[in-house]
Amino acid sequence: MLLSARSALLIRAVMAVLSGALVGALLLLATPVAYAGGDGLVRQEVTFRGGSGLVLHGTVLGKDGAPGPGPGIVLVGGSGAGPREEYRQEAEAFARAGITTLVYDKRTVGYSRLHRNFGLLADDALAGVRLLQSRNTVNPRQVGLWGFSEGGWVAPLAASRSTDVAFVVTIGGSGYDPLRTQAWNLTTHLRHRGVDGPFRHTVAGPAAQFIGSTGLFPTAGYDPVPVLERLHRTPVLALWGEHDTQVPPQESSRIFRETLARAGNQHAVIGFVADGAHNGHRTTDGFDRIGGPLFDGKNLGELASGYAQTMTSWVQAVAAGHPPASSAAPAPGQTLATTPVPSHAWYAWLTPALLLLGFAAYPVSAVLRRGPVLRPVRWLAGLGLLAVVAAVACPLAVFVAGDSAAAPVVWGLPAMWLAVQGLAVAVVVSACVSAAALWRRRLTPSRAAWLRLAPVGLAAVGFVPWAVWWGVAP
Repeated sequence: MLLSARSALLIRAVMAVLSGALVGALLLLATPVAYAGGDGLVRQEVTFRGGSGLVLHGTVLGKDGAPGPGPGIVLVGGSGAGPREEYRQEAEAFARAGITTLVYDKRTVGYSRLHRNFGLLADDALAGVRLLQSRNTVNPRQVGLWGFSEGGWVAPLAASRSTDVAFVVTIGGSGYDPLRTQAWNLTTHLRHRGVDGPFRHTVAGPAAQFIGSTGLFPTAGYDPVPVLERLHRTPVLALWGEHDTQVPPQESSRIFRETLARAGNQHAVIGFVADGAHNGHRTTDGFDRIGGPLFDGKNLGELASGYAQTMTSWVQAVAAGHPPASSAAPAPGQTLATTPVPSHAWYAWLTPALLLLGFAAYPVSAVLRRGPVLRPVRWLAGLGLLAVVAAVACPLAVFVAGDSAAAPVVWGLPAMWLAVQGLAVAVVVSACVSAAALWRRRLTPSRAAWLRLAPVGLAAVGFVPWAVWWGVAP
């Protein structure tokens, strides 16, 4: 039975209404919903596309009932995985001050211990800026960046690439390249563990040169100064914890101040957080944390007194069109000075490589059954190989695992380093014993003898000055 024209029109109208309702419901489910947390703040889970199109997840926090469009800020985290929860206290402090805040989970794609791209991280931050600019609660001309630690390199880089960034706030940003900064960080923590100067010199000197020249440390030579020089119009608030033990606060603040002044920036404020650690949280000496939540098994500490107020009042002044004039607070004392790390120290890896080849030549020739076989020289070759490998591996373990790799400490040195020094003495003794044995036997210097003994002999001779430079010599 055929439907009448009126019935057909009625059915189509009903279907259209139902379809519209279904689409609307789906859109409602797909749209992030803002929710109040009972603490005066409104939170909204968001997703956005960062550098190379990667989908990032974050939370936008705002003050409940905040009137009209106001300033916004994107939080750029430090090194490591960087889940947003790590910066929850800062995000809430900004939001309570009426500054709409985006905090997001750091990318894990294209970022690892051996691969870092500050440009890619800067693209992520700028994508966050665009996200805040699109919100009706934010003035698109008043969105800035906050960068912590590694973010102290990334946030200025992002700001130097885009006029959309209205201001930059950093906490614990380094004025040096990452490798020099990390070397200072490690030596500072080694000193706190009671490790004396000789081993600390090895870590900050030849070991840092080795790891930098082999490409094992990503972005080792990234220089922040040219980037800071491009921030001649962007208001900057650069802060360091009074007890920062991870970047050199005195030296870094001087570099920031001098560089921004040289660039002609008239709104660069340099300051220090009293009783603040590297992250601006409460501490007594930079190594402990007071109060605050636990994150990933460690105590973050609560925000140091005055830290949040310093940042939020500065941002509000910038948003009001009155960015504070450039100023610099007196820098706190810095126990250790940084050590420059040559950018292309090829000798740092070539020398131990040649020593290994020289010591390895003797057992290799034994396998090939060429030339005489002497027990003392066999010991020399074996001990030499072990000593070189151990001497390189010991300080490199500190770069990989941190200062905990130096435990236990005996007589001001890591116990494993004392073992390495013992090996070095054994190599020298074996070299002397081998030379005496060769002298007693009066071996004819045939070609086979030279091919077998010359490499290990040269390696033994070269081992001594290398051991002194590497800090192995007792």
